[in-house]
Amino acid sequence: MRAVVVNETGGPHVLHERQVPRPSPGPGEVLVRIEAAGVNFIDTYFRDGTYPAPLPLVPGQEAAGVIVGAGAGALDDAAFAVGDRVAFATVRGAYAESASVPVTALVPVPDTIGARNAAALLLQGLAARYLTHDTHPVRDGEVVVVHAGAGGLGRLLVQLATARGARVLATASTEDKRRFARDAGAHAVCGYEEPGGLRARVDEISEGRGASVVFDGVGAPTFESSLRALGPRGHLVLCGLSGGRVPPFDLDRLRSGSLTVSRPSLADHTRDAATLRASAADLFDHLTRGRVSARVHAELPLADAAEAHRMLQSRRTAGKLLLIP
Repeated sequence: MRAVVVNETGGPHVLHERQVPRPSPGPGEVLVRIEAAGVNFIDTYFRDGTYPAPLPLVPGQEAAGVIVGAGAGALDDAAFAVGDRVAFATVRGAYAESASVPVTALVPVPDTIGARNAAALLLQGLAARYLTHDTHPVRDGEVVVVHAGAGGLGRLLVQLATARGARVLATASTEDKRRFARDAGAHAVCGYEEPGGLRARVDEISEGRGASVVFDGVGAPTFESSLRALGPRGHLVLCGLSGGRVPPFDLDRLRSGSLTVSRPSLADHTRDAATLRASAADLFDHLTRGRVSARVHAELPLADAAEAHRMLQSRRTAGKLLLIP
């Protein structure tokens, strides 16, 4: 079968489409024929070695497709059967025609949702859901800042925070991206470098109180302005590092304002199959009700995985990139 393989860590140039043996599902695993795979920043971290992983590796951990085989005991609980439409978001190996996936990592995909929508939504949608429902349960009337509000995660954060009654200020790098963020429901939009700083724009919509929470998926370039944008007891949620790692800083700085900073992960919010499937079902319900939508920026063949990573890291996207086997 065809798959994208990384034999050595490095830039996008290390991504190569190769013929590899089709995986054989082991005990508790199923074989999924992949119809669409999502491209995410976490894939670049495994590709460049930021997140160590054994080599060679097939990157990608989000896809939707159909169960076409099963290992011993995988289908014993009758939760799934061969032929079921499924998706996954926490298992590496998605940049391929097929993947072996633990049955506990699968979620069912409703008949009303296509594979491309499921692959475009699941990982970042699950993340946006736990960030706005668990990490910082957004409340009606709060002022919320979302960095990179036109990106895959940012756009969903805007939608879910708005649905929960928040006033959302979204940042984005270009006028087109700021328009996309406003179309997603943001009450106000701005660039990363604002006259008077981000806090000045936050104060305009918060009557000087500051933001209750900043969802920062950028990291190093925006971290300081995110801290300054918070009001008393504000919460900075570092939910990505697209701009680089945040340098160490003095925790005593948080004392003024009784601020908090968190660095949550999806894995810790989907530790068991029941929680994962309940979260996905709620997310898909939001999709069918029109509260969230998956915006696909481009669909590319597996052979163009390197170009997909270049596009993602150069911030040339407004929405999701998909690889189609």
